[in-house]
Amino acid sequence: MQRRPVPQFSPSMRPLALTQGDPSGIGPELALKAWLQRDERALPPFACIADIDHLRGLARSLSFDVPLVACDWDDVGAQFAAALPVIPLEFREPVTPGRPDPATAPGTIAAIDRAVGAVRAGQASAVVTNPIAKSVLYAAGFKHPGHTEYLAHLEADGGSKPHPVMLLWSEDLAVVPVTIHVPLSAVPGLLTTDLIVETGLIVAAEMKSRFGIAAPRLAVSGLNPHAGEGGALGLEDDAVVAPAIARLRARGVDARGPYPADTMFHARARAGYDVALAMYHDQALIPIKTIAFDDGVNVTLGLPFIRTSPDHGTAFDIAGKGLARPDSLCAALKLAARMAAFSARAPA
Repeated sequence: MQRRPVPQFSPSMRPLALTQGDPSGIGPELALKAWLQRDERALPPFACIADIDHLRGLARSLSFDVPLVACDWDDVGAQFAAALPVIPLEFREPVTPGRPDPATAPGTIAAIDRAVGAVRAGQASAVVTNPIAKSVLYAAGFKHPGHTEYLAHLEADGGSKPHPVMLLWSEDLAVVPVTIHVPLSAVPGLLTTDLIVETGLIVAAEMKSRFGIAAPRLAVSGLNPHAGEGGALGLEDDAVVAPAIARLRARGVDARGPYPADTMFHARARAGYDVALAMYHDQALIPIKTIAFDDGVNVTLGLPFIRTSPDHGTAFDIAGKGLARPDSLCAALKLAARMAAFSARAPA
């Protein structure tokens, strides 16, 4: 992966909009811990969109010395050094850490809506989302597969939705699954040359505009073992993946492959590309979670705004116990600020 200078968070840059995530999960606790570590981790200013009474009670139960202040977006920068700024939500139902409840779903969704609204209004520079539990939202009637798809829905214009792309990022590896949350048996039918090309174009464009990489290098994995081994282990690599790489190269993208996935992720191989395009979920997420389990970041590309998130779930089993590590959230906050700084410098 090419190393680029990391822009510092300018005092004039707008704060980050951090959502609470599922309030019964570890998201609120991570927000408190991130603020406590703001100086040692050099975190940019952020405001948490949450119920301030719930955060206050959680901080008290965990003996966290976190002053909280309800404020507007214009006051976040001035308040951040002395207190965690909170954009207030009000829950209609009590929240118990570790006990997910569909009754809290409206608050979870409202936090996402308000974060996106703040970015649209120019009040915040990026959205950072704490983890949600899809099963809890589904039980409350949520109609979208997950966070990413809901964000794309919010940006739909006249029935046309953005094509969201999930990037898993760390300093040592960036990888994109072309197909995401679908059964493995469905992948060959969903994987098309057009889908790979569209994904690759979005990745290449945003590596330039939001990561500061002038000529991003994309390594594309095969679908089958040994990238199909000339058709002996499957036809998709020659019939679907290779033509997509040729089309990307014709569009000026430095795309290479298809490569056998089992040889793409060791250190020497990673030095030869900036982003790996994998064909399905586990092919992408196993290496990134092996290499950067604690501080990997989930980034949504293809949206008109920046969105990052910790690369882990709600961890209901440890919620409210003070055990959750804020590493991934802190990395998500820093990367969101970094992307915002690069975006501000990118030519219009």
